[in-house]
Amino acid sequence: MQLLLLSNSSSPLGFLTHALPAIAEWAHGERTTGPAPRVLFVPYAGVTRTWDAYETLVAEALRPAGLELNSLHRAANPIEAIERASHIVVGGGNTFALVRELRRTGQLSAIAERVRSGGARYLGWSAGANLACPRLCTSNDMPIVDPLGFDTLGLVPFQINPHYTEAHPEGHRGETRQQRLREFALLNPGVPVLGLPEGTGVRVDAGKYTLLGDPQTPARWFTDTETPAILPMGPWKF
Repeated sequence: MQLLLLSNSSSPLGFLTHALPAIAEWAHGERTTGPAPRVLFVPYAGVTRTWDAYETLVAEALRPAGLELNSLHRAANPIEAIERASHIVVGGGNTFALVRELRRTGQLSAIAERVRSGGARYLGWSAGANLACPRLCTSNDMPIVDPLGFDTLGLVPFQINPHYTEAHPEGHRGETRQQRLREFALLNPGVPVLGLPEGTGVRVDAGKYTLLGDPQTPARWFTDTETPAILPMGPWKF
């Protein structure tokens, strides 16, 4: 499988601008000739942003990487569109809304099959990165709709917590992100969690994992209720 899972899409540079080199490498690899990628965008995590508007935003952002896309919500036959796609891109937003729509329409299993078979490469950020995990349980989002189940694509054997931060404002009485993920680890033994700070991501290439981003903002690896391990950027084994 060829996966690129990003913590976030927005940055001071613009929408997805910080990730364009990694996206171009994910999309094209060493390919210099051949048919143009058939990129299918999944906009269902968009809630306050319409799916049409989300499609336009992502299409403009990915054009510098040499990618033109079609949005799944416009497909006359969505399952056929998934089966024909060479690249599947899943945007961020609300993970619960995303999973509900994909499960309700039968598209969740179709995407999983297409990517696992090697027929399509997968790119997801935020909610789209959560979707690649075994379950949606480490999303930061509110459950604004019933997702009709917590199982997701299961493309990687660990959970991801995007937008991971160690920030804890002075005087704030709520739990930190680390405390929340330790709770997950306590009740889900044997299911590790990768905390991805802003500007970072993980590339999966035929079973090889590489952490991408600024070395000054390393990822965190939760395996139990203890303090998580700090993971430097670069090749990664677990």
